[in-house]
Parts: sequence; structure tokens; C-alpha cells
Amino acid sequence: MGWGTIHPTRASIGLGEMSVIKVKLPQQSYDIEIAAGGLDRLGERMQPLNLGEKVLVVSNPEIFQHYGERAIAVLESAGFDVFHHILPAGEQYKHLDSIQGIYDTALENRLERSSTMVALGGGVVGDMTGFAAATWLRGIHFVQVPTSLLAMVDASIGGKTGVNHPQGKNLIGAFYQPKFVLIDPEVLQTLPEREFIAGIAEVIKYGVIWDAQLFENLEAADRLDRLEYIDAALLADILGRSCQAKADVVSQDEKEAGLRAILNYGHTIGHAVESLTGYTQVLHGEAVGIGMVAASRIAVALGLWDETCDKRQFALIEKAGLPTAIPSGVATDDILEALQTDKKVKAGRVRFVLPTQIGAATVTDRVTAEVIRQIL
Repeated sequence: MGWGTIHPTRASIGLGEMSVIKVKLPQQSYDIEIAAGGLDRLGERMQPLNLGEKVLVVSNPEIFQHYGERAIAVLESAGFDVFHHILPAGEQYKHLDSIQGIYDTALENRLERSSTMVALGGGVVGDMTGFAAATWLRGIHFVQVPTSLLAMVDASIGGKTGVNHPQGKNLIGAFYQPKFVLIDPEVLQTLPEREFIAGIAEVIKYGVIWDAQLFENLEAADRLDRLEYIDAALLADILGRSCQAKADVVSQDEKEAGLRAILNYGHTIGHAVESLTGYTQVLHGEAVGIGMVAASRIAVALGLWDETCDKRQFALIEKAGLPTAIPSGVATDDILEALQTDKKVKAGRVRFVLPTQIGAATVTDRVTAEVIRQIL
């Protein structure tokens, strides 16, 4: 199956402006608000959403040090009764024991079904907080305040929550939509350079599978490897177009029955690389970059897209400073075995998202082990 190029709504924002993108769902639509300085309006924006009195802010030590007290202060000034829980930082801690810690804090502070959990952090914090919210008292309110580029453009939107299993990434989880997503671009100023680069991988993904104009805008940039080299107009385009792309796809296919699968571009081999390196050697976005290089070359081998497009994508991934090769020590046979535990396996066949042109992709289960081995 495949989808042609679909052009998302143009989301043009300046960093001094506010942009609101709506995720339209049958059961629960919600807003993604992109606004510089928006963190200081978190309480004000949550007030009209009927989110209860008690709020549990979940973060990690580094993010909490930068923004925790500020977030708590604005929530308290809006009348909320605020508690907090600190998760250890890193993908290697994204497991059920960490979720148990959130549950313990929720119980200690008597969170109720009307209460809210706020994820203040990157994708790991958002995934775990969302899963805890989905399962505490069979589901309480949940708000995303992403602080990494990757979380802003991808992980905080769409309701995928969960934790890793030792044999695979995100094998334990639930679809559970937030009530609201607040993106404050100013918090990127404290994001480590490597984390920023990892986020650019997901932005490139949207350009390849959905938004050719975004891809071309990234190509036109002199550098993509540091925030300081990205001007306000391009950053607004990166955030607005990426969020709009995710919102468009999720609005059409909330639970990945079809179209939403294209958002996994680069993730099939990427997840295998993360798992095989113990979630400590390679960041998620770096693994996605590696996975996109592999998927692109598989697409060329299958005649789905041409060498020129492959080279354009490779050049963009290199310009972002992302890795393009499988880490040393990761065996091809181990990757092939890890692919069999991927969530996207259906009837025993691994499904790959493969590009067909800049701005369009298809999903296929016809990629043989021989082709994968040849590419790797």
C-alpha cells in the first residue's frame, strides 16, 4: 500500500508569535500550542481544560533543574496543587521499574481520576508519563510539555506511550492521547547539541515521507547541526511543519491501522540498533538516521525510488551531523533476528516503510532477509 504526496497545512510562525495546531480525533481532539515563552503560561492554558486540582509534574534531574521550579510556580499560581517526581535520565531507564516509581508518588499524593500528570522533558519522560497516566486508576489526564526537539516534533504528539522490554523498544505501551501539548522553543537553548541533532532526524523523516517543501527548506540551510545556525524562520518552519505533519497523519489514523505506519520510517532497523546497543550507545534520533539510510538504500534496491533521491537524503543526514553507518560490533545476523520482535511484524513478516519520492512513502512486507543483509 502507498500514499501519494499530501501537502500539510502551511504552519508559518515566528518565534515571537503563537501557533496552534489541532489534532482532530473522534474521541478527544486537542491543541498543540507553539509559543516562545509559553512555559510561563502553562497554568493559564491548563485552567480551562477541567484537569482537576492535583497535578504531578514528571521530569528528569537535568530538565527539572532548568525548568522544574518555574513550571511548578506557574501551575501553583493558576491554583493547582502540584507535586513532582524525578525519573533517572536516559533510554536505559525506560522500563516498568521506573513506572512503578511514578505510581508510588501518585499513591503517596493521592492522585485521583480527575488529576493530571504533566510530562516535562524529552521523549523518554513523555512516553513514561503518558503510560503511567494511561494506567493509573485506569486513566487520568495527561499534558505534554516537551523540552527536546525530538519530543517537540514527534514523541509528544499522537498518544503513543510506553516502555521498553529488554528484547525490544516500546513493546509495552498504550495509545493514550494528551489533553494538551505546549511547545516553548526557548527551552531548546539548554538542549545538548547531540540531542538537538538527534531531533533533526525526525524532522528529516517528515520531509521524506510527507512534506517535500520541508525537505527542500532543510536542504537550503547552510548548517543543521547546531541550534545557533538555524534562524528563527527555519526553526518556526521545522516546528510548525513537523507538528502539522504528525497531526495530519494521526488525525487520519490514530492507532496505526494504516497510514500512521509511515511515521515509522527509519525506525525498523533503528529500533534494532537501539536494542542491540542496550539503549546506551546510540540516541533514538541517531538510530533513526541510520535506519533512514538503510531504508533508502533498500528502496533503491527494490526500484521504489532513485539514486538521486537517495543521495539527497544522505547529504541531508550528513549535514545534520547524524551517524550514517551501523555501529561497530552490531552484527547483521543480530539485526535480522531483532527485526522479528519489532512491533511492525505482521503474520511473521517485517513491514518496512520505504520512500517512493521526496514527500511520499509506502509500507511493504516484501523486503527479504537477503536484501536487508546485502544493504547492511
